[in-house]
Amino acid sequence: MTTRSPAADAAKREKAKRAPAKWLLAPAVIFLLVWMIVPLGMTLYYSFRNYNLMMPTMTGWAGITNYSILFTDPTFWSALKVTLLIVLCSLIITVGFGLAFALLFHRNFFGRGVARTLAVAPFFVMPVVTGLIWKNMLFHPAFGLLAWLFRLFGATPIDWLAHFPLTSIIIMISWEWTPFAMLVLLTGLQSLPEDQLEAVRLDGANKWHEFRHIVVPHLGQVLYVVVMLESIFFLTSFAEIYTTTSGGPGTATTNLPYYIFQGTFAQYDIGTSSAAAIGAVILANIFAIFLIRFVAGNLNAGENR
Repeated sequence: MTTRSPAADAAKREKAKRAPAKWLLAPAVIFLLVWMIVPLGMTLYYSFRNYNLMMPTMTGWAGITNYSILFTDPTFWSALKVTLLIVLCSLIITVGFGLAFALLFHRNFFGRGVARTLAVAPFFVMPVVTGLIWKNMLFHPAFGLLAWLFRLFGATPIDWLAHFPLTSIIIMISWEWTPFAMLVLLTGLQSLPEDQLEAVRLDGANKWHEFRHIVVPHLGQVLYVVVMLESIFFLTSFAEIYTTTSGGPGTATTNLPYYIFQGTFAQYDIGTSSAAAIGAVILANIFAIFLIRFVAGNLNAGENR
C-alpha cells in the first residue's frame, strides 16, 4: 500500500479549488468565441457566394469566382500597397517620436505636468474629428494654418490633400497615435531601476551607451506591445480617409478598409467585398506573425549579448 506525500495532497486540493474557477470563466470565453467566430464565419460564407444587393436574382454558389475577381482587380493591389505604406510609415513615426517624447517627459522640468497633458491630448480626439481638423484648419490651401505660414514667409501655399494625399493621411494618423506610444513607453521608463543607470555612469558610459544598452533593452517588451497594438489599428484606418480624401485622388489613399467600404456601400457587391475582408484578415495575421518573429528575435538577441 502506497501513501501519498503531504505535498501531493496539497497539490490535489489546490487543483480541486481551481476547477470551479475555470468553469466560471466559461461564459466569457464562449461569448468571445461567438463574438469573433460568427461574423468571421458569415464573411467566409458570403465570400464564396454570388450576393449583390442590386441584383437580388443572381444568387447561388460562386466558388472562388469572387477571389478571382479580387486578385485580378488592380485597385485591390493598390489598396494593399497603400495599407502597408500607412502601417509601416506610421509605425516608424509614432514609435520614433513617442520614444523621444517619453525620454523628454521622463526628465524633471518646470511645467512638465501641463506639457504631458497637452502632448497626450491628440490621442483623445476622435478619428473623424482628427480628419476634419487637419482638412479644414491645417491643410486647407486658403484658410489653413499651414497656408498662412507659407504666405507669411512669402511662399505659395500647398494643397496637401491634392498633391500629397498619402503623406497627409500618414501625418494625421501619426499625430493621433504618437501620444499612445509616448504614454506606454513613458510607463516603461518609469519602471527602469535607477541603480542600473548610476552603475553604468560610474563605469564611464556616455548618454548614447546608456540609451543603447540599458534603456532600449529595458523597453523591449513595451516596444513589442506598442508595435503590435498600433499595427492592428493602422491596418483598420478608415475615418481619416473617409473625412478627408475619400480614397482619392483616384485610388491614391484607398486602403483595404476603404476598398471594402466602397465595394459594399457603393457597388453593393457583398460577395467580392467579403472576399476582400477575408484577404484583410489574412494580411493582418501575416503581418502580426512577421512582427512577432522580428521583435522576438531582436529581444532574444539583446538578451544574449
